[in-house]
Amino acid sequence: MRLSYSITACSEILHAKVVGNSHTTIQHVLYDSRKIHAPENALFFALTGTKRSGEQFIADAYSKGVRHFVVTKHLDTSLFMDACFLVVSDPLQALQTLAKHHRSQFTYPVIAITGSVGKTTFKEWAFHCLSSSFHIVRSPKSFNSQIGVALSLLEMHADANLALIEAGISEAGEMERLEAMIQ
Repeated sequence: MRLSYSITACSEILHAKVVGNSHTTIQHVLYDSRKIHAPENALFFALTGTKRSGEQFIADAYSKGVRHFVVTKHLDTSLFMDACFLVVSDPLQALQTLAKHHRSQFTYPVIAITGSVGKTTFKEWAFHCLSSSFHIVRSPKSFNSQIGVALSLLEMHADANLALIEAGISEAGEMERLEAMIQ
């Protein structure tokens, strides 16, 4: 990712309450404490799943050097004295808001690829056919979920002139959220 957002900018974009202090520029986002890289410039989103809360993994991410977190209002932040927390009501929605904002910074065409089957194959085929004429940002692997689309959009950068973004749904109402992000 080629992000460059101050903590202040992130808090404004996410309409988050800031707990702690930081002057770091965020260059990428994380959501899995098992896949920590460049922790000093990362913003960790504590996403809640069906079985676990992402806040269960904050201590692990913190021990690996992460100091910037997006969390819910229910976290005791006093356990991490030199960390900075952006407090929101829903970290997934916050991730999607950041992705939507980031996507709005670019005016080049974004092609959304959706359907029941063949999204990844079509995306890779289109990339292969178009890459000699365009500098393309594309969804990594088959990142087409509520999280994957957001992460894909955060890959957009000024050196590109076309984006190929996969969008898949698993329940009613999801396509509207994806459409709002992809624009």
